[in-house]
Amino acid sequence: MNDVNVQPLTLHAMDGVRIDAGHRPGPDDGLCLVLAHGFTGAWRQPTTRRIATVLGEVGGVIAIDFRGHGRSGGRSTVGDREILDVDAAVRHARHLGYRRVGLVGFSMGGAVVVRHAALRGGVDAVAAVSAPARWYYRDTKPMRRVHWAIERRSGRLAARLVKRTRIAGGSWATVPSAPHEVVGRIAPTPLLIVHGDRDPFLPVEHAEQLYAAARDPRELWIEAGYGHAESAATPALIRRIGQWVASQAAPVH
Repeated sequence: MNDVNVQPLTLHAMDGVRIDAGHRPGPDDGLCLVLAHGFTGAWRQPTTRRIATVLGEVGGVIAIDFRGHGRSGGRSTVGDREILDVDAAVRHARHLGYRRVGLVGFSMGGAVVVRHAALRGGVDAVAAVSAPARWYYRDTKPMRRVHWAIERRSGRLAARLVKRTRIAGGSWATVPSAPHEVVGRIAPTPLLIVHGDRDPFLPVEHAEQLYAAARDPRELWIEAGYGHAESAATPALIRRIGQWVASQAAPVH
């Protein structure tokens, strides 16, 4: 995001957690894209701001810090209650007068936007990028490191000190529904699933599992040479995603 154009926001999730966010106004009040970062990300990070700037070519952008990340309050539940954080941004977009709202999420944020659209709805298009289809995946070295950061006290301490990410201790009291278990409920809202064939965290099978469980209208883009989430996304790919959201969320005449 170009800082000159960004309006800092303080939102509140339905469970009272304070959510830090930034709003980049769009060319009109037609479309707003809610941008959901990956695990240990934040909307003020240069990579996220760069993505928000490109998405801003097609509409307004509200980028959030998930609970336990950046300047937001609370602790990360790693994809569970984060749907309330996205919901706070969607509600604020509607309050600002945006007529159409699309979700764009990366990695953990991709899982969250899938779950939000399936369980809470109220959006016009959804793009999930590098998203896990299921929980507890440990078959790659990077994902084993992620689980160490989440499940071990020493890992949570490291995440807080190094990444400024505060993670709720212990395991989920009740395991939340996984993205592939609920993605079928998103229809008839258009869904885009984007994944790289060089993703070192999550293999393409996650995208294929999501796509198979979803219902039309849906699209699957397997991007040659693309790695994982925000850090590997080129401006050209982000531009294509933004244009897809804008076209799919267009009002029906």
